[in-house]
Amino acid sequence: MTSAERREQLLVTSRELFAERGFEGASVEEIAARAGVSKPVVYEHFGGKEGAYAVVVDREVRTLHDSIRVALTTPGAGSRELLERGALALLDYIDQCPDGFRILARDSSLQGPGGSFASILSDIAVQVEDILGTEFSRLGHDPQFAGLYAQALVGLVAMTGQQWLENREPDRLVVARHLINLAWNGMAHLKPEPRLIIEVLDSRKNHTEDAATA
Repeated sequence: MTSAERREQLLVTSRELFAERGFEGASVEEIAARAGVSKPVVYEHFGGKEGAYAVVVDREVRTLHDSIRVALTTPGAGSRELLERGALALLDYIDQCPDGFRILARDSSLQGPGGSFASILSDIAVQVEDILGTEFSRLGHDPQFAGLYAQALVGLVAMTGQQWLENREPDRLVVARHLINLAWNGMAHLKPEPRLIIEVLDSRKNHTEDAATA
C-alpha cells in the first residue's frame, strides 16, 4: 500500500471500532490488529488514538454539514420543501453512514465543543432559522422566535433519527412524512395520511416524462 492508501485503511478501521465501542472502548492495539499492521504504523499516521478519532469526527461532521447545506439551499424550493429536504438529508446520512452517526451522536464532544453533536445540530438549526424566519414574517408571526422553533425542529428530527437508526423501520420516507406532518401542521392539524411535497413533485415529474415518451 502507498502511504495514502494505508492512512485511508486505518481511518476506515478506526471508524468501525469507534462506532462499535466508542472512543474509550477502542485502542491503538485493536486498530492495528484489525488493519493488520503494527502499532507504530498507527502512531506514524495519527500520533495515537486521539489523532485518528479527530480525523474521523471531522470527516463525519463535514459530510453531514455538506448534505444538510445542499438540501437547505435547493434553488426554487419553498419553505416547507426545504424543511422536507433537510429532514430527508439527515435521515439519508443516518441510513447511509450509520457508523458515522453513532460516533457523532455518542461522544464526538471529546474533540471539543465544536465537534459535539449538540454543536452540530445547533449549526444546522441556524440554517433552519433563516427558513422559518421568512415563513414567520409571511404569516405575520414574530420572527424573533424562529430560532427557538428551529432548535425544536432539528431536535425532533435528530432524536427520532437516533431511535430509527436501530431498526430502520418504517421506511425513511414514511418517517419524514410524519416528522414534517407534526413539525409543519402541529398536533391540532395533523393529516391522517401525510405526504411530502417532494413526493408530489416527483410524481408529477414522472407522469410528465411518461406522457412524453408514450
